Amino acid sequence: MATEKTYPMTQAGKQKLEQELEYLKTVKRKEVVERIKIARSFGDLSENSEYDAAKDEQAFVEGRITTLENMVRNAVIIEEDAANSSIVSLGKSVTFVELPDGEEETYTIVGSAEADPFEGKISNDSPIAKSLLGKTIGDEVAVQTPGGDMQVKIVSIK
Repeated sequence: MATEKTYPMTQAGKQKLEQELEYLKTVKRKEVVERIKIARSFGDLSENSEYDAAKDEQAFVEGRITTLENMVRNAVIIEEDAANSSIVSLGKSVTFVELPDGEEETYTIVGSAEADPFEGKISNDSPIAKSLLGKTIGDEVAVQTPGGDMQVKIVSIK
């Protein structure tokens, strides 16, 4: 039997997914069913764009519910490792300086389920995170990105 994929995430990330799941099940699902009911009342379903749009949205919502249920069920909570606070690992924020120009960037390395680059959270599967994992403060690391290679120096780990 194949093992299911696990989703490493913080406790806060799991709670966020659980909240979205609850919203989709209790609120959004009912809204979509109501839209379908209203669209049905317009008559001929073969040329009813409102009905088609509502059915498409229903399929999206149900698919998202299935995905979220799977992610929550297979979540692996990232534990804080205070003993190794000097090593880059999942759940830690890493500040590094791009060499040679010195542009400083900070990212929190999280599981793919809660990655959000706009909030400074990058997936442990991303090229940057893969290059940084296991490194320590002061290490100079070559990071391969789609835009080309860059050299960085790790400044701090929290």
